[in-house]
Amino acid sequence: MGNRIPPITKNLLIINGLFFLAKFVMISKGISLDVILGAFYPESPNFRPWQIVTHMFMHADFMHIFFNMFGLWMFGSTVEMTIGPKKFLTLYLLAGFAGFGLLNLVTFFEVQSLKEAVTSAGLSLNEIQHMAQRGIDGELITKEIYNNSDARQLIIEYITPMVGASGALYGILVAFAVLYPDAKLMMIFLPIPIKAKYFIPILIALELYAGISNTSFGGINIAHFAHLGGALLGFLFIRDWKKKQFRQ
Repeated sequence: MGNRIPPITKNLLIINGLFFLAKFVMISKGISLDVILGAFYPESPNFRPWQIVTHMFMHADFMHIFFNMFGLWMFGSTVEMTIGPKKFLTLYLLAGFAGFGLLNLVTFFEVQSLKEAVTSAGLSLNEIQHMAQRGIDGELITKEIYNNSDARQLIIEYITPMVGASGALYGILVAFAVLYPDAKLMMIFLPIPIKAKYFIPILIALELYAGISNTSFGGINIAHFAHLGGALLGFLFIRDWKKKQFRQ
């Protein structure tokens, strides 16, 4: 495929880099872009409609953006040159939206259970909404929090933003595996070549297990269901593309 980075992949790398740089510039000015541009659960008082798009360009820290952008460059370049820039951008965005959608669908059931427990304890959902408001600096507007584990967990669901291009990236990973199933890949901690048609399904299975078991790595809260949502969209998207190519 050559060494040239195709236009959409290159511009996505630049945009993500600029957002990451802006994040730290604004922190020095007392403004948290994670709060403004990260995606909150839609029922949260911190949610804004534009976050559905902007969260895909925000990242938690350097390692987060490094691995996402490395994956985008490594797999995105090949996928874009195979399906074309317009289709690739559509895949990237739709996979990101699918990640947001599946994560929040799972969160919906968790939140509903917590809300029932909180109301059963005689606590006010309106007050919890008020306690969950974050200011532009990222801090909670009020420091008052109920001494109730369910209420505290509900507040955490409302104040924790989703950030990162991982949903979009997983869509690209799956697309790559469908397009080039026999391509050999290696993990950093397992330097053994594995074909993409085996490597990616194993990765997805690990994500599914981690999501169901609510596993965190090193204390880091990872949005496993966002990864799975992006992966599912990537599979459906590229399968449809291949069918259309076959008909032509």
